[in-house]
Amino acid sequence: MIAIVHLWRLLKWGRRLARSGGLRPFEDRRLPFAVRLLAKVARFGTGAPTTPDFAAGLAAVGPAAIKLGQALATRPDLIGLEAATDLARLQDAVPPAPFSTIEPILNAIYGGDWRTQFQSIEPEAVGAASIAQVHKGVTSGGRTVAIKLLRPGIEAEVSSALATYEWGAGHIETLGGEFARLRPRAVIATFKSWIEAELDLRREAANASELGEILAGEPDYVVPGIDWQRSSRRVLVIDWIDGVKVSDRAALAALDIDRPALARVLVNGFLAQAIAKGFFHADLHQGNLFVIPPSVGRDGGIDHARIGVIDFGIMGRINRRARLYLAEILHGLVTGNYARVAEIHFEAGYVPPHHNPAAFATALRAVGEPIRGRQAKDIAITDLLEGLFSITRSFDMPVQPHLLLLQKTMVMVEGVALTIDPHVNMWEVAEPYVRNWVRDEMGPEAVIADRLVLNARALSQLPRIFRQWVAENPMPGAAPPQAPLPPLPEKSVGGWSTPWLLLAAGLGAAAAVLLS
Repeated sequence: MIAIVHLWRLLKWGRRLARSGGLRPFEDRRLPFAVRLLAKVARFGTGAPTTPDFAAGLAAVGPAAIKLGQALATRPDLIGLEAATDLARLQDAVPPAPFSTIEPILNAIYGGDWRTQFQSIEPEAVGAASIAQVHKGVTSGGRTVAIKLLRPGIEAEVSSALATYEWGAGHIETLGGEFARLRPRAVIATFKSWIEAELDLRREAANASELGEILAGEPDYVVPGIDWQRSSRRVLVIDWIDGVKVSDRAALAALDIDRPALARVLVNGFLAQAIAKGFFHADLHQGNLFVIPPSVGRDGGIDHARIGVIDFGIMGRINRRARLYLAEILHGLVTGNYARVAEIHFEAGYVPPHHNPAAFATALRAVGEPIRGRQAKDIAITDLLEGLFSITRSFDMPVQPHLLLLQKTMVMVEGVALTIDPHVNMWEVAEPYVRNWVRDEMGPEAVIADRLVLNARALSQLPRIFRQWVAENPMPGAAPPQAPLPPLPEKSVGGWSTPWLLLAAGLGAAAAVLLS
């Protein structure tokens, strides 16, 4: 019975998608016959265009499909560059729910009457997406804020859609071959984690708060503050940003601002997120970014434009080890050391061990040599990506969703930077930042520091390991173990507690080993 429900939903959604030509790629002769047959049946009689309009098709399917389309836009390896480019223009905008249906929800959230928390809330939404809508308001304390509220009934709608997506992805993966390599179940699992986070606005508030701390050293990159007391799972209250959306080309053109400087703020702000800290806003499209004119500012004394960012539902994370691998890969490609780049891929587990590193290095050379020494503006990104994706297929490389998300965001940031300043070269702006970071993180001092920390951690485990060994290997004739005594207060020597003395000794031993 459950299978029938899922099949009915997929057929209904497929029919809507087919009207825009979105199922035509599934009629490819290289795909299994059953897949081609279902695609043709769903398209029959729809008058679908020859050129697929994936964005329109998913928008017709529903809110969860819109979010899925945005997630798939980050996976050109899975759906192809053409489809990913089309989905990148997918606008997450739907008609807002009337305030008459929103107001009872606000009253329930705020204990019976929202007016106890706000002086006013504008009934007309300033923005509406598939998951939530936003109203401008003023708190009881006089703070101008944006109030983001989940749409009525959205949790149940998304939950049913996710169940069907998971069911369908599981069946697709059983087809094996390319379908198994691309791991559709992992794709849906990643998407599920994204959308479940978006359905809990406390998570978005936490994302914004963490991002604000990361960008504290970038004063011209503004992250709005959170009103934690008025925020909850279903509502997010955040500072209002008075600025011009980057997507409003006419209003942006009318501003008298230093465009090259503002483009640098955008690029360096992104690098501070992704490269320095490994936590970045992964949805930096033009609708989520504002140019704050010089005349706007809390202190009234700011004489230059700034960048403001909103919508913190989709964030990316990259751990330090992965960032170091990426830095070495980038350095190897720039210098033509393809053998080292291949070694790093195998060390990181990006390539299955049964492949030959030398053959992989040769494949990298075929992609890297045509672009070495050329300016970024002269390099066709689509050709470069197609070459890299061809390598991933040839060498059975499992996809790395977090790296693809970073890649997609970098392309997006470059597009926004060009909107602000058509003459900006993102790589020229980024090069000093990246060069300094690589020097700091991969220089001899950083290597020694990393080893000291790792060795200190290992040494701190020795007492526990020794006690465990003694407990498991008692001496012959030893008395049976007794109940542990309560811990004694820590003793100190010269103001140093015992754990700190052990740590200091461990660090000294580690340093002696490393520097010998």
